[in-house]
Order: sequence, then C-alpha cells, then structure tokens
Amino acid sequence: MKEKNLTQEESLAIITEMIGKAKTTFNESGASAILWGAVVAICGLVTFAEAHWDFSIGFDIWLLIFAAIIPQVWFIIRESRRQVVKTHAQAATDVVWLVYGISIACIVSYALIAPGVSAGFLQDDGMEMMYRVTATGELRHARTWIPSLTSVYLIIYAFPTMATGLICRFGPMIYGALLCYVFFFVSLYVPFKYDMLLAAGAGIFNWLIPGIILQKKFRKEGAADV
Repeated sequence: MKEKNLTQEESLAIITEMIGKAKTTFNESGASAILWGAVVAICGLVTFAEAHWDFSIGFDIWLLIFAAIIPQVWFIIRESRRQVVKTHAQAATDVVWLVYGISIACIVSYALIAPGVSAGFLQDDGMEMMYRVTATGELRHARTWIPSLTSVYLIIYAFPTMATGLICRFGPMIYGALLCYVFFFVSLYVPFKYDMLLAAGAGIFNWLIPGIILQKKFRKEGAADV
C-alpha cells in the first residue's frame, strides 16, 4: 500500500510539473515576434530612406518577407519537437503565426504582380492610362498602380500579435497591437514615405519589443527550471 501511494504521489508531481511548464512557456521564446519585428522595421526604414533621399538599393527590400517565412516554419517545427506538453493556446498561436506568414506573402505578391498584369490587360484592350500635368497641361503615360497597401499591412500586422496577446494574456503584445491600429488610422492621412515610418514603428512596437520581453521571460524561466 505504501509503495502504491508513493507511485501516485510521484505521478501527480510529474503531471503538475508538466502542466506548470506548459503554462509558463506560453508559446515560444518570442522568436517569431522578433523575426517579423526586425524584418518589417528594416524594410520600412529602408523604403522611407529611399523615398526621402531619392536613391535606390537596386531591389525591393520587401522581398525579405518571403525569406522570413522559412525561419518562421523552422521555429514552429523546433518548438513542436522541444515541447513535451503542448497546450491548446500554444497550438492556436502556432497556427496564427503560420497563417499570418502565408497571408502577408500573398499580399506582397499582389502588390508586386497586380499592377503589371493590369497594365497588360489594358494594352490587350487597346487602352492606356494617361495623366495630365496640372502646371503645363501636358499628357504623360501613367504606370498602372494601386493605392498604398500600408494601411492594409498595418491591419494584418496587428492580427497575430493581438491574437497571441489575448490567447496567452500577454499585455505587451495587446498594447503593441492596439498601437498598430492607431498607426492604421494615421496612415490614411499621410504620404507614402511616412507610411513606411509607420510600418517600421509597427514592426518595433508591435513585435520586436514584445518579442524581446517574451524572450527574456522565456530564458529566465528556462534557467529556473535547470
């Protein structure tokens, strides 16, 4: 009877420890938030610099978004292998960040492909876009374009952060997402180059800072478990 009681106590202790670790590790080490925060901040600042000082780095810096999807998938795979117990909250946030990566890649693809395809359709129909210079009245050829998608991006940026913050009750991500929504409304009234500053700010406050806070928390708890 004594041996049976001891086994039950040990089992209960193991289960309690596993549940405790599952709650404290939350979802991950903050790697996803740091990754996307750094990428968006760099892309936004570089694009603003190009527009403000009138130069080009020779390629679209926002293509880094596609490259960021690869480490994002690796982070998810690594977390799934490392964690013995995975809560529903952890599984949900993993899916949120994966869907975010796919969605943002689709929007970037739209911004890069749609203008050229639309111009081709116009040419096939024998039409061409023109615009008139107000000062001189001169007609010039216009490149097919779409309004700045930065406002749309800002909404998408806030989505995984707000979802993660609410699911896991992590305040810095909730506040960062709310600030991102504020940036969205500001973006409706400012020129393109300032949209890029707002995008960079979203990357920093919406992801990078919460991710750093989360990583410090994660490391501290990891050290305490050793």
